[in-house]
Amino acid sequence: MINGHDGLYPLNGRLNREGYCPGKVFGDGGCKAIKFGGVLGLRSSVRLTVAAELRKVRRRTPIPERGIFIMTDMFDLSGRVAVITGGSRGIGRMIAEEFVRRGVRTYITSRKAQPCIQTAQELSELGECIALPYDLSTMDGIDAFVAEVANRETQLDILINNAGAAWTAPFDEFPESGWDKVMNINLKSVFFLTQQLAPLLRAGASPEQPAKVINIASTDGLKIPRLETYSYASSKAGLIQLTRLMGRTLVADDILVNAIAPGAFASDMNIAARDQPDMISERIPAKRIGQPDDIAGTAVYMSSRAGNYLVGATISLDGGIVNSL
Repeated sequence: MINGHDGLYPLNGRLNREGYCPGKVFGDGGCKAIKFGGVLGLRSSVRLTVAAELRKVRRRTPIPERGIFIMTDMFDLSGRVAVITGGSRGIGRMIAEEFVRRGVRTYITSRKAQPCIQTAQELSELGECIALPYDLSTMDGIDAFVAEVANRETQLDILINNAGAAWTAPFDEFPESGWDKVMNINLKSVFFLTQQLAPLLRAGASPEQPAKVINIASTDGLKIPRLETYSYASSKAGLIQLTRLMGRTLVADDILVNAIAPGAFASDMNIAARDQPDMISERIPAKRIGQPDDIAGTAVYMSSRAGNYLVGATISLDGGIVNSL
């Protein structure tokens, strides 16, 4: 029993009509609560110290008008500013839609203006989404895009490097153009866009709320691909290593760089998953292709306070392809 408390604090579970909060105590079926001017009852074999209970109370955020303590939402992204490259379709759009729903002012960019503008108009029905169509495969395009963002914002909280390209051809026929196009957008542009946006990322970053950079890699950068995608697989493997190196460098500026390596998601980049999901699912341990919530939820986790201890990490989001086969 603990006497003398002058407030009502739920320690686990919700308050019931009597002012107590029934719930489990470390799985042994007990129940605990603190009641106004009353006592703390523990129907449990576990002995909890007063100090331990007070530490639990201090970790909760007060709602003054109700006098109740609740856990804060560690996945909250509201009020932040994000840039998502390749945000008009596919994985980029999946992430953009979730960010917009969560109150993130989201800039999307793509090489093709009309799809970019159309996507922004559609997502603007859910929140704030701005289209800035630029070709980021060139340094001129990167320079112009960064200048546009800097003209609109004084800081940037989240950068999703998602824009990408692929090329498939037999080894003896693989062209230089197929190598350069893929490397320029998948690897070169990621580095130089992040470099040029770093001042805006640094401007709002702090140890309590670091800025986030998420590079969209691929499972083809972690395993041998089925197709002869020489430049694509090499670019994604390079992006994973680039993520580690930039992560080590930029963490000193409170900028956390990580990556997601998606597997099969329905998109114009993965026509097989888009057009033959049942066939592709048979090759995946989870027996399904990725869904929008899978990639969007992972991006939210990594961008939020929940992901503040990730540095240089790559999450393989593939239903078990990389780690279970």
